[in-house]
Amino acid sequence: MLEKCRNAKERWGGVSQIIDQWLEQRQQVISGFINLPDAEVGEMLNARLDEFCSNLIDYISSGHFEVYEQLLNEGKDFKDGSVAEAQKLLPLIQSSTDSALDFNDVIHGFSSPTLRELRDFSTQLSCLGEKLEERFELEDQLIEILHNAHKEQINATA
Repeated sequence: MLEKCRNAKERWGGVSQIIDQWLEQRQQVISGFINLPDAEVGEMLNARLDEFCSNLIDYISSGHFEVYEQLLNEGKDFKDGSVAEAQKLLPLIQSSTDSALDFNDVIHGFSSPTLRELRDFSTQLSCLGEKLEERFELEDQLIEILHNAHKEQINATA
């Protein structure tokens, strides 16, 4: 997952300040996710969970309320059908948003977990990781469809 994030930064880094910031947020989410399983149960785990969930919600919010909007507006300017193609991805991305929000809600009550809750947490974390990986791939497709397809035309008019 981290390697794919680096590849995305290499492909789209420097193209747009909003995309650069968003990809940096993505890397923070991935890094936090990778470090969660190594945290000791107790205050250390709770602190890492709080930071991870905060970064996750910030990342998701930036995507929905800034990045996707910018990319869709950019695509609309070209009237080449790319917006319709990209909009097919949004409901798929929304599925992972729902999973992330559900995870965030569950984690807020996770201060003194039982063994069962720890086992369930492990399962939930694994499922979230799968959803995030799917999300990152879909978001990369969104960038590819709406930004890279028009990059040369945008640079020519700049």
